[in-house]
Amino acid sequence: MVRTGWWWLMCAVLATVDCGGGALAADAATAKDMRSPVAASFSDRVPAPTHYADWPAIDSRLATDPALEARVRKIVASMSLAQKVGQMTQAEIKSITPAQVTKYFIGSVLNGGGSWPGGNKLAGIGDWLALSDRYYDASMATDAAIKVPIIWGIDAVHGDNNVFGATLFPHNIGLGAAHDPALIEAIGAATARAVRATGVQWVFAPTLAVAQNARWGRTYESFSSEGPLVRAYARAYVTGLQGDFGDHNVMATAKHFIGDGATQNGTDQGNAKVSRNDMINVHGAGYFGALEAGVQSVMASYSSWDDVAAGIDYGKMSGARALLTGALKDKMGFQGFVVSDWNAIGQLPGCTNASCPQAINAGIDMVMVPDDWQAFIANTTRQVEHGEIPMARIDDAVSRIVRAKLRMGLFGTRPSQRAGAGDVGSLQSRALARRAVRESLVLLKNNHGVLPLKAGSKILVVGKSADSLSNQTGGWSLTWQGTDNGNADFPHGETILAGLRQAAGAANVTYSKTAQGVDLKPFDVVVAVIGETPYAETMGDIMPSATLRHSDRHPEDLAVLQTVAKGHKPVVVVFVAGRPLDVNNLLNLADAFVAAWLPGTEGAGVADVLMAGTSGAGAYDFSGTLAMPWPGVPCPDASGSAKAARWLFAPGYGLRYSGRHAMAALPTYPAVDACADASVLSVFHTLAVPPFALYLADASPQQPAHDIGADLNAVIEWPASHPVLRLRTVQVNTQQDAKAVTWLGVGRFFARSPQPRNLMPLAATHAALQFDVVIGTPANGPVKVYMGCGDHCTRSVDLTHTFATYANGARHTVSIPLACFIGNGADLSHIDVPFGVLASPPFSAAFADVKIVAGTPAGRADLPCASLDAP
Repeated sequence: MVRTGWWWLMCAVLATVDCGGGALAADAATAKDMRSPVAASFSDRVPAPTHYADWPAIDSRLATDPALEARVRKIVASMSLAQKVGQMTQAEIKSITPAQVTKYFIGSVLNGGGSWPGGNKLAGIGDWLALSDRYYDASMATDAAIKVPIIWGIDAVHGDNNVFGATLFPHNIGLGAAHDPALIEAIGAATARAVRATGVQWVFAPTLAVAQNARWGRTYESFSSEGPLVRAYARAYVTGLQGDFGDHNVMATAKHFIGDGATQNGTDQGNAKVSRNDMINVHGAGYFGALEAGVQSVMASYSSWDDVAAGIDYGKMSGARALLTGALKDKMGFQGFVVSDWNAIGQLPGCTNASCPQAINAGIDMVMVPDDWQAFIANTTRQVEHGEIPMARIDDAVSRIVRAKLRMGLFGTRPSQRAGAGDVGSLQSRALARRAVRESLVLLKNNHGVLPLKAGSKILVVGKSADSLSNQTGGWSLTWQGTDNGNADFPHGETILAGLRQAAGAANVTYSKTAQGVDLKPFDVVVAVIGETPYAETMGDIMPSATLRHSDRHPEDLAVLQTVAKGHKPVVVVFVAGRPLDVNNLLNLADAFVAAWLPGTEGAGVADVLMAGTSGAGAYDFSGTLAMPWPGVPCPDASGSAKAARWLFAPGYGLRYSGRHAMAALPTYPAVDACADASVLSVFHTLAVPPFALYLADASPQQPAHDIGADLNAVIEWPASHPVLRLRTVQVNTQQDAKAVTWLGVGRFFARSPQPRNLMPLAATHAALQFDVVIGTPANGPVKVYMGCGDHCTRSVDLTHTFATYANGARHTVSIPLACFIGNGADLSHIDVPFGVLASPPFSAAFADVKIVAGTPAGRADLPCASLDAP
């Protein structure tokens, strides 16, 4: 690997790391001890790794049924082209009415994360069931010779998580730590009962990614980094969801096919550069298990696969015929249907969200077109008529969809007439969820036998996540990102704090979020509940330039531990997070450390184990072991496949109360702005990348700026009385990834960090400020992009002429060499605003993927400095 000047600078900062890529410069015996699993191996509970040379033929539990196949042929033969294309179309409930379902013969609807009947977050089970009946009745009101019922899909990924009042189970990463396929099958069955009670028949779960890099924002949706465990869980989960296709079951979805957990740098929707052997035997493992259990739908991944060793670039999965048809359908024998992800077809070359014959020809059977479904129907119909899509491909797709609907027993019965429909009690599986929490907890440290907590102890509970069901449940919880929720949004949930009060006695438990000003002398022990805040998908990605050190993103957690450490009382840390992270500095401040993952709504399960054997709790011990490796440095290898010496704990690690294991102090590393091998400093990627935040302000640097926060749905007009700027979230590259700003007066839109940073090392590599932009309203006046080193220290370049050449509605990538700012007098040694736009009305534009890119990557088209007027 070529080491740039920037790399060597960072290597000098990280002086305790071998710059040649070797092991941690820590005590060798300590490092070896930390990597040695204390718990029993889980190999006896999961299949052995596979060594297939090619995609294997999978024996499904569902035998071919000649009578069923005859019914499928009869139904499809009776259908017109309009009816067939309608069956292949899936629209979002916010964008389609029951009357339109009838008119266009729609085959499926879905509700995305944060979408509910009537747009009501608190919709009751009756509201869900009534809307399901209306859609079903609409599908039965067509003029088709044989009526094909509609099917409704939902992201029920840890319980029926979009429905108010439903039990939410631990996310998959926690379930993986339980190493208990029987538990997974039971959770699948409970989820199916809850979903069918609302009248919905299809679940977009389980996620079968074999996550390799904790930077990925969907890491918590992966059961394990080990293929065999994912295979066992896939079989169990699909069996629980689908059962024997009875009235209490739903159709499962194996997603996202294939390799989404293998992308470079853990980038969501990115490119997996892995070998064919790894794609089959590691990332294919979950699909083998799902197909064995008879899964009826598979969702194609947003991600791409480039088999560099073989010289084959498959591109985006939604267009990869060799995989969707050749591997999945032909070789593996999948008889169900393939559905695309949200607007995924629009990412294929030559396609849009409403038109993509390439995806259908590749093997996509049902197309998720949430909003553009009418245009999609018109385009697809025309493409069939013109021969771009063969009729045989259409017939195959529709046959697969009809077959799945027949197997699910959807013909002939309204959702409200099926067993369990409207049963509010089916939404609740609290005992099962509490058991899942107990089994998922992993004890990483327990010096001096601090745990279990002793009966009668006076306990001080601190930390932002102790009394937060929002933090406990994480993403995909009522809302897409899991944000904008409070404890009242989970009426049957119990926080970890509430569980501790119940188990230890309310009189023995005191809570202070920050511990500031609290006298620690009366307490016997401190329990600090800290961790990540909610995110989903791309919003949760940790960019390659950022470290994996938790306290870099959440310094409040380090602060609260430093505060309680002053009291010299035993400290127990409960870490609520969606992935393993570098927490060496936190581990050093803790006597005991528990990985609680994202436990869902039953926080009392944590208290059950912490208070084992005390009043109100059973004699529980820790049983969970890591299903993913845990990093011991802030910057593991960018590929995610770091050498074992860089892992603090290996898969299978987990302590028990019965053992005695003292952990020595761990090495910590200097605070750095970015990881050594980083070539990109990300500023805004769907959300502002910490430590940056986005702001609106008027032209005067003396006036306070407005932090726009992380609300993806809000339309912000600032200031409210006489708006200067209007901001909303839109799509430029992918879902809700851009900020569209309309200038109503002279104002600024910018990103700022609390601490200035030195960009000179990046400038030395010929780095550039880069962003994507779509111009809405062209500007009459100047539009300037600037960098700042304080309120009175900004230097800009003028993009008025450049933006004037951009066609309205087209996406353009702007790349401005940092040298242009330096040439205009900028001091890049202490920049706190790496990106800002100053403009006057009329002007509107959407900005996405703001970053500083080191070096001069191939294909980067920099604007010449001479074309950018100085301020």
